[in-house]
Amino acid sequence: MNGPKRLTPQCAVVLAAAVLCGGALAESREVTFAHQDMLVPLRLVMESGEVEKATGYKINWRMFSGGGDVIRAMASGDVQMGETGSSPLTAAASQGQDIQLFWISADIADAEALIARNGSNINSVKDLAGKKVATPFVSTAHYQLISVMKMEGVDARKVHVMNMRPPEIAAAWERGDIDATFIWDPVLSRIKGNGKPIATSGSIGKRGAPTFDGIVVNAKWAAANEPFMIAFVKALNRANDEYKASAKDWTADSAQVKAMAKWTKADPKDVLPVMSLYRFPTMAEQVSPTWLGGGAAKAMAGTAAFLKEQGRVQEVKSDYRAFVTTTYVDKAMGK
Repeated sequence: MNGPKRLTPQCAVVLAAAVLCGGALAESREVTFAHQDMLVPLRLVMESGEVEKATGYKINWRMFSGGGDVIRAMASGDVQMGETGSSPLTAAASQGQDIQLFWISADIADAEALIARNGSNINSVKDLAGKKVATPFVSTAHYQLISVMKMEGVDARKVHVMNMRPPEIAAAWERGDIDATFIWDPVLSRIKGNGKPIATSGSIGKRGAPTFDGIVVNAKWAAANEPFMIAFVKALNRANDEYKASAKDWTADSAQVKAMAKWTKADPKDVLPVMSLYRFPTMAEQVSPTWLGGGAAKAMAGTAAFLKEQGRVQEVKSDYRAFVTTTYVDKAMGK
């Protein structure tokens, strides 16, 4: 009669590791979210902790300087979710990254703008020739800067377009190193006092180059964590509704404004004026043909052509719908 087999020390270690890893995977309820400094209702969700309470997940909120940095962090596997503009999103999709846009956090509308420094002799887009213009490359602002120059017949090769992150732009503006910038808040509010708007994201979007800020997720992670995704969408919509219903009564001392300022490092007095420049789509609008139901993928196709022209991507997908999903909004709405 054979007795029970004894494990070798090596096998025992391997088996123990397998049990521990299997348990960790089965019980993993943690996600890292890469956020930026845009003044959008998502900050209210971050402050409230409501998603964590509703799902039991631990959310690691990590701040990044730009959408390109967010996308790279997601590509590395360190980050599962994040917010980014339509341009970095399109770059990632064009390169085949396994991500999906599931929420439009903001129609950028007039929240990004081309500002010319006082004394720069820039009074129109055509005056940019020979000037130093800073913007974060592969951002929505960069896309619209190049787009509006093309619309106005300005040869981009004759404009010194400089790649700078928002904090670098603010510092360069203070030093007088640049003549103009296409940027968003909180930097935009800081520089307006010494400059004038030449064009806004809204005006350029109406001419055929729309942009948006969205929330993206690793597609496989989202599918494996669907209840979390649905709860997250519900919280996003609740925050949007709170802003629309009560922002008129907020002040610089309101808890909501303080939360927005805390997570973005914006001046509380700038929060409401800046938020008024954006539009925040409802759940019904999210899944409509304007956004997740078709418009976002169409905007990405136009952005992809720009990125290829800039040498930022090697190929343009024939269709970007695979990188956009209405699944989680539909389910949050009970569809």
